[in-house]
Amino acid sequence: MKKNFWSGRMKTILIAALVVAILAAVVLGLSSGASFFENVTGSILSPVRSAVAAIDRQFERYYNYLFQYAKLESENAALQSQILSMEEDIRTVEELQRENERYKALLQLSESHEDYSYVASYITSWDASDYKSAFTIGKGTNYGLEEGMCAITENGQVVGLITEVGFNWATVTTIMDSSLEISASIASSGYNGVVQGTFLQDGTSILRMNYLLTDAVIKNQDQVVTTGSTLYPRGLLLGYITNASLDETGVAKYATLDPSCDLGTLEQVFIITNYGYTVPEKRADETVVVDGETNADANAETAVDANAEAAADGANAVTSAEKYLERRKK
Repeated sequence: MKKNFWSGRMKTILIAALVVAILAAVVLGLSSGASFFENVTGSILSPVRSAVAAIDRQFERYYNYLFQYAKLESENAALQSQILSMEEDIRTVEELQRENERYKALLQLSESHEDYSYVASYITSWDASDYKSAFTIGKGTNYGLEEGMCAITENGQVVGLITEVGFNWATVTTIMDSSLEISASIASSGYNGVVQGTFLQDGTSILRMNYLLTDAVIKNQDQVVTTGSTLYPRGLLLGYITNASLDETGVAKYATLDPSCDLGTLEQVFIITNYGYTVPEKRADETVVVDGETNADANAETAVDANAEAAADGANAVTSAEKYLERRKK
């Protein structure tokens, strides 16, 4: 009974709505001049048209959004590619500028040392255990490199020594490694000593100049240079003095050095393949002047003890070189 009641009521409501729509269409038709059928059809289809138009507008907006997104994504990828290319170009230009500066400095060094011959090589890898101790370069016997050749920077700063060599690679042990001993002198005063890397308890290493005379006058920032040997040309810069004190024995001085070469930024080295060094010959009739007196029997060690260091520079340097080469052979 209740179901029939509501069914009848719904029919009444629908009929009433239809009548109202027809009457509205008639009124609108009379005012607009449209036919009765057109007004009825328009009244019925108008909501449908509005809905379809709304859906069409929404679809168009969604399509435009997808199209714009794809376009923006493509443009963004192109811009990213351009940025990467420009960054690569900038790195290349900066590297070429650094290389140009290095070769300018090397040209100046060559003009002051016309007897030097070089082979330039980039560093390919560093010692994993201690990057300051050794590194590998990308040239070897294929460029005439040999063990015992000196590696320097474009400014004539000593980097180290080739200690191993292969066909297209070589290992350079740096001056910070304790295995290298370099005969050196303080440029301003001429006091001689031996420069050697020293490992500290914390695992780091410092550069130290040993065996200086106790009365040697040492100033901070004094330059320390090589005295010349079969391994190292004379006058190459090793570092700058930062401190000096008596050594553990109390009978000699030592000085700590700030290395002239910044190993942390090193990219390229120059291997000296020839510099015209000849080993000094010892003559049987060689005389040494000590305090104004001539002593035919005096040797180089006596000359050093008498503060005639200059007469023994070559001999000391050669001795250091011979010791190093002998250790390498063993």
